[in-house]
Amino acid sequence: MPYRNLTKESIMLASARFDLKIDAAEKELVSRAAALMGTTMASFVRMAAKEKAAALLEQESRITMTAHDFDAFTTAINGAFTTGFTPNPALASALLEAEQVKRV
Repeated sequence: MPYRNLTKESIMLASARFDLKIDAAEKELVSRAAALMGTTMASFVRMAAKEKAAALLEQESRITMTAHDFDAFTTAINGAFTTGFTPNPALASALLEAEQVKRV
């Protein structure tokens, strides 16, 4: 019996669906690309969507700023901890450790 190792979790994962309507030219493009990869259109689209989603989420989870902006930001943050505020031991240790990190 080939299905005896199925778990509730694997059945739940396998039953998640995402329907997509594309025009004929898009379908042909995806079909040709999938064939080049030696996979099905569904697998190709799933893989491409996961790669694009991961890249976008990675990109959006980072903050990029100039050196000047970084200095202004750290001055503002550090000022918040030096003006009438006493950090607890864990935060004080983290701040000391952060000061020793060489930034490029």
